[in-house]
Amino acid sequence: MDDYEDSPPPITRPWIHLENSGDVEGWIDSYNRDLKRTLDPNNVQSQSFGLNQGQGICFVLAAGGEIYLHTTGDGDVLLDVTPEAEWAAPVIVAATGMPAPPSQVWALPAHALTQLVVGLSMLIESTRIVTRHDFRKRRY
Repeated sequence: MDDYEDSPPPITRPWIHLENSGDVEGWIDSYNRDLKRTLDPNNVQSQSFGLNQGQGICFVLAAGGEIYLHTTGDGDVLLDVTPEAEWAAPVIVAATGMPAPPSQVWALPAHALTQLVVGLSMLIESTRIVTRHDFRKRRY
C-alpha cells in the first residue's frame, strides 16, 4: 500500500508470468507508460512530490508479502521487501547476484532489473502502481 492515506485506491492487475529478457523488456516499457500516465504532470497530486518520492510498482507475492520497486534517476533499483516477503530474499540474491542488505531496503544496480523480474516472475500474483512510497521510513 502507499504510505499516504490521501492517495486514490490503487489498481491491482493480475500478473502474467514472464519467461525471458524480451518479455521483461516489453513489460518494463508497458509499466513505464502506465506510470507516466498515472503521474501526469497536469495532475495536481503528481506535482506535489518529486520523482524520488518512491513512485514505482508493488509486486504482491502469491505466498505472502509485498515488494516495492522504485528506480532512481540513474536507473538503479530500490526494493522494499516487507517482513511478510522476507522468504523471497534468497530468490532475489540468486536472481541478481547481490547479497542481502542488513535492512529490508535493497539497493541494486540498474543492470539487475531484468534478472530480478525474471527471477521473481513465478512468485508474483499481482502488481499495482505506487505513487508514493517512503523507502527511508523502512531502513533499520
